[in-house]
Amino acid sequence: MASLKPAPSWCPAELSAGHLRATVWRRHPDSHVLLAEPDELVNEVPIALEYNGIAHATLLATPNDLEDFAYGFSYTEGLIRSASDVYDIELEETENGIIVAVTIASACLDSLKRRRRAMAGRTGCGLCGIENLEEVVRPLQPVAARHERLATFAIIRAAQQLRNAQPVHSTTGASHAAAWADADGTLKAVREDVGRHNALDKLIGSLIRKPFDPQCGFAVISSRASFEMVQKSAAAGINALIAVSAPTAYAARMAQNLNLFLAGFMRGESFTVYAHPEYLSKEISS
Repeated sequence: MASLKPAPSWCPAELSAGHLRATVWRRHPDSHVLLAEPDELVNEVPIALEYNGIAHATLLATPNDLEDFAYGFSYTEGLIRSASDVYDIELEETENGIIVAVTIASACLDSLKRRRRAMAGRTGCGLCGIENLEEVVRPLQPVAARHERLATFAIIRAAQQLRNAQPVHSTTGASHAAAWADADGTLKAVREDVGRHNALDKLIGSLIRKPFDPQCGFAVISSRASFEMVQKSAAAGINALIAVSAPTAYAARMAQNLNLFLAGFMRGESFTVYAHPEYLSKEISS
């Protein structure tokens, strides 16, 4: 769907590159001098999202899987109702970054105008550019309760698989990942980005572009679980989120209110449940 113009001089690699080659100066334990060596750094560029010609948000992101990112961001931000509301995506490289021009259904323009905000590009907080407190938490309906309990072995398996399913992180050590696992804990989709919110948006974007049943699996993220990670998951109907690190108190409270199972602090075969332990298989929850 997406079209791409030739890369300008600022981009030394192709647009989809998750990492770039650079020269670094490294001190080794057995050396008293810095040695110049090649290394790989995670790619991070400004990404401007435009909808029907209207500038909406600018974020810093890793410029791979940008179509998935556009779908996922649009969906979790409430700008579209389903993937079918996206008619076209065009990618345009400029001297300052990449413009992702999204054409959406005219019926979605009201939502766009209500939620329009200029998001200064950062990878951490997820709130940059929000103008008032009412914009922090979106009004979301609780997600549907799970039909079947989560198997503990599946949670452990998915977290273990995630460690080896991050090629950008393995190369650079500086990216996050979000993955979708089936009921047995087998990873079915993985997306990476320098920002944890972006990685989750990319994952959700990839899921909604094909038949997707939130009841048939769960999401796993390599980061902590901030409130926005919980909010984005709930917006996509995902009712179980597993984080490698711990959540914030706000995220745990939101997960409880939104009927979303939240676990984190994965260490080997141990983890902590922060919301809705009744969703777990009896061997742990009893």
